[in-house]
Amino acid sequence: MQNRLLILLLFSIISAIAFPQEQAAVRQYINTYKEIAISEMKRTGVPAAIKLAQGILETEAGRSNLVLRSNNHFGIKCRSNWAGDHVFHDDDTRGECFRKYNNSEDSYRDHSDFLKNSPRYAALFQLDPMDFEGWARGLKKAGYATNPKYPQILIKLMNDYNLQDYTLMALGKIKDEGAWLAKNNQPADEINIVTVPNQDKEIFAPVEIQYPAGEFRINNTRVIFVKKGISFFSIARQNEIPLARLFEFNDMKQTEVVEKDMLLYLQRKRKTGANEYHIVLHGETLFSISQVEAIRIESLLEYNLLRADMQPAVGEKLFLHKKVSSQPRLAGNEPFIPGSIVVTDAESSGSGSKSDIVFNTILKIYKKGNNAID
Repeated sequence: MQNRLLILLLFSIISAIAFPQEQAAVRQYINTYKEIAISEMKRTGVPAAIKLAQGILETEAGRSNLVLRSNNHFGIKCRSNWAGDHVFHDDDTRGECFRKYNNSEDSYRDHSDFLKNSPRYAALFQLDPMDFEGWARGLKKAGYATNPKYPQILIKLMNDYNLQDYTLMALGKIKDEGAWLAKNNQPADEINIVTVPNQDKEIFAPVEIQYPAGEFRINNTRVIFVKKGISFFSIARQNEIPLARLFEFNDMKQTEVVEKDMLLYLQRKRKTGANEYHIVLHGETLFSISQVEAIRIESLLEYNLLRADMQPAVGEKLFLHKKVSSQPRLAGNEPFIPGSIVVTDAESSGSGSKSDIVFNTILKIYKKGNNAID
């Protein structure tokens, strides 16, 4: 019994050391070969995600004996139509003939041509390039590999390392895979936009709120700030949220990439806001207000007797806790100034109370926690 426990302990220690090393090797492989995978997808249509996943699996992230001896990244055997150099390697049987390449780029190109020019794989090119599960299963069905778990392994690699981003890059739908969380130097506890006492109504220069990096909270709801061009698929995978739920949480229709910098909630928004009301600013829509206040769009509409196709006028109050008796004034032909802020300073004008100064310009942002969803 004692020996068994010792063996288990040693195995746990080895696993703890080996796993980070394995991840580092995979990331290094991806960084090394992502560009050729993207260019080959543009040339032949083989999805970059599939190509990278196969390369990682077939070469043990660039460390297998075969790839080190032959630059063969995809385990392609010689067969009768191969006239190039070769090496012998034990696979399904001993001493099988495998293609040898001068460099890794030649292997990547030959893999594309091998799939594109073979009738066995023709059905794959009828699939959507984003259908990575269909491609993975199709490769196995067409006889690419004998391992019965081949599709599941490829799918897990693509999920774990967000390889679909490289397919999206090849399609021109995102630019790069750089960090998608906004960076700033402010603490995550609280961010303030300070109102400046002046005239009754003043149009200020555009104000950009610097949200914290990583996960934070608005209205006790988990949220991140994401940058334009990042795929929603990778965000969902990164945060272990089903893609459909991510869109549901944010009152959005499904799309592929973030079209502009935005707040993105990781749990369902609240039925009521943290503030009593929100004053409509230039450039705001009902959707953007619901995101800033972390309130469900249906609640915002219900409380203010609005429909989704309506636009409340700048300066109007939208209530966030209960239904009002009259609809707010709707926008007419007033000028639209994106990003500007209209502020009414009740103290300097001599009317109203201090509580009527724009409360929603002070966003209470809380650190990550685990609160129940209402």
